Amino acid sequence: MKPELYEVWGDTVDGRHLIYAIAIGAVISLGVFFIAQHLFVGWVTNVQMARAYAMLVGIVGCLVGGAISARLFKPKRNVVEHQAGPAWRSQVLIELQNEFGDLGKMSDLPPATIAELREMDLYDLFADDEKVVAAPAKVSEKRSLDPAAPICANGGRS
Repeated sequence: MKPELYEVWGDTVDGRHLIYAIAIGAVISLGVFFIAQHLFVGWVTNVQMARAYAMLVGIVGCLVGGAISARLFKPKRNVVEHQAGPAWRSQVLIELQNEFGDLGKMSDLPPATIAELREMDLYDLFADDEKVVAAPAKVSEKRSLDPAAPICANGGRS
């Protein structure tokens, strides 16, 4: 039987393990709280203070329950690391441009962003893409501004 996986707080969990972890946490934290409350009422003269101390011990019980659950139930996520090739990166840039339009110019970015791009080895990718995108625009501008370009039979310039 394949486990049912859910996303909780950005992590993937098995539904059964999540229920077990909640039960473990509740039993341990409440058990520790009630035991501590019973003990502190005998040691501390003020009942309100005994309850407050018991709540602190109950919070520690929550942490213990979380540690036990983490030990019992391993993560369900599969992290796959691979080196993305230049063709894949170029495809991603094309998809970004298709979805969001022009990506802008590298010269418009703040220094902190440029430093982050360099850190992630993405600066050259975006800089090269900016050159490729800018190159056809310059060629078409040059052609339209060149008055000496020969005229074609259909009236356009070649």
